[in-house]
Amino acid sequence: MRELVYTGFMSLDGVVDSPGGGPGEEHRSAGWVFKDLEFVPEVWSIKGEELAETSALLFGRRSYEAFASTWPDSEDHISYKELPKYVLSSTLADDAIVDGWGPITILRSVDDLVALKKGEGGAIFIHGSADLARRLSDAGLIDRYHLLVFPVLLGGGSSLFTDTDKAKQMLRLRDSEAYSNGILKLIYDVVS
Repeated sequence: MRELVYTGFMSLDGVVDSPGGGPGEEHRSAGWVFKDLEFVPEVWSIKGEELAETSALLFGRRSYEAFASTWPDSEDHISYKELPKYVLSSTLADDAIVDGWGPITILRSVDDLVALKKGEGGAIFIHGSADLARRLSDAGLIDRYHLLVFPVLLGGGSSLFTDTDKAKQMLRLRDSEAYSNGILKLIYDVVS
């Protein structure tokens, strides 16, 4: 069974909205990841570790459209270029697929994703896609969280976690680190 891993930047109050400030990011504090904090190179080592483990990427429609407009030509994301990509969307048109960004498959239902997880291959990483992450978490499909938690309170915006009334879900800390600029790395396995 393939693991489904959510990776993202999160404020201390749980907001994952508009961290980079790129196209389509409309939060009033868009770009909050890169503002007002000392650059500490060790913080970003998690991204190299993730890349070594990533066998495919998964996006929701809105995140796919945002990333597809910048990542294919981005030197910072060149290592992701040829990885298989999946978009879970019932509304994305087949002709909306970007050329030259590796193999891209549209999954039309959560059942399609469940079948993908049951197949052969390594970890599938979700970037961005907060709405999708909440829906998949509620369905019990996320296996792990890789979070960089920033010492900022944003007060509003898309949250990673749902406010749906559901049974408690336990997490097991796999790895953590605190950095001199106040950022925390937290990696949790979802306990079945």
